[in-house]
Amino acid sequence: MAADSHSTPPNAEISAADSRQAEVTLTGELDISLLRDLEVRLTDLRLQRAQDWVLNMRGVTRIHLACAYALLRAVTEHSGTTTVRGGRPSVLRTLQHAGLDKAAVIEK
Repeated sequence: MAADSHSTPPNAEISAADSRQAEVTLTGELDISLLRDLEVRLTDLRLQRAQDWVLNMRGVTRIHLACAYALLRAVTEHSGTTTVRGGRPSVLRTLQHAGLDKAAVIEK
């Protein structure tokens, strides 16, 4: 029997974290069942210490609007800059619907 993808937390690998920059690589489908885990991951101390964030969305296949809002909350609470890299057109549309394009630079 295959594992249910909704029962596993999102892959949110934090790399290259120092006081200057942290990169978060998100992958898979970020749906409402993963919202709380995503919110917790976005409060990681490595992110809080970094001035600039890079959110690598290349591996995200789908994102629920609630998860996009969680990203928006984290970005607006962060005092530094945020750049979103990659992302399928549908994912980028959802991020724009949430207003993330007003709080972060979105690179395609």
